[in-house]
Amino acid sequence: MGLTIVFLGEIVGKTGVFTVKSTMPEIRQRFEPDFIFANANSATGGAGIGIQHAVYLRKLGIDCITMGEAAYYKPDMTEFFPKAGWVLRPANLPEADPGRGWRVFEKNGKKVAVVMLLGQSGFARIHADNPFLAIDRLSNFLHRETAYIIVNFHAATTAEKLSMARYTNGKVSAILGSGGKVLTADARILSQKTAAITDLGRTGSMLSVGGFDPEAKVKEFLTGIPTWCREASAQPEAQGTCIHFDDDGSAISIEPFRICGKEVVDEGESDSKKNQG
Repeated sequence: MGLTIVFLGEIVGKTGVFTVKSTMPEIRQRFEPDFIFANANSATGGAGIGIQHAVYLRKLGIDCITMGEAAYYKPDMTEFFPKAGWVLRPANLPEADPGRGWRVFEKNGKKVAVVMLLGQSGFARIHADNPFLAIDRLSNFLHRETAYIIVNFHAATTAEKLSMARYTNGKVSAILGSGGKVLTADARILSQKTAAITDLGRTGSMLSVGGFDPEAKVKEFLTGIPTWCREASAQPEAQGTCIHFDDDGSAISIEPFRICGKEVVDEGESDSKKNQG
């Protein structure tokens, strides 16, 4: 019977959320997944996720949302974490932190465990425990519950993500990187039948810098002055991977994808066009 999952790359801003909505029918028709997961570390205002987006993405059909270093950037979501069992913060943060970092999901008689881990390099505002030691503890425990263990490793450097892929080969069903917001071309099945990709990419604007206004980002590099720039909306796209697994949890295939979405139309702009017509 096996298992088929889809994991969407990092959702960036309202453009990314709307792209999930506009591409979900094609994703379901094309891949017929048993479970759909998504990293939403930048879903609300480009940093973190708020309650409304968390609930809305759930209604759109996302079975599990994973976060990263921005898990606690939105105060309302920090308080809501204990009630939002479908949203996972990094498992290698302190156990007393709100929410949980892993969960076994069940749907249509199939069980799959999802683990969220955060890398240790490049995140100055948060200090996570060693993710390599964390996955050792979790994988041993979770194998008693299900053969399918999916790990989303949110990290800032390719070196750490590639090292984690090598370390988890044979310990988990899939190790899927995020954090770079760029879909990598190295999707592969490792020697011990673990599916791996360095970065799932992003769900949001492609004519952007990581989902944000490119002109503002260029200015930031030219001047050295940090800027909190606006989200971009042009050429929306859903990126991610579809993975098929055998009954024993081993990966059979991994297919990266890019699906064009619809651009967000501002209500005021829409009304203006109607009046002009």
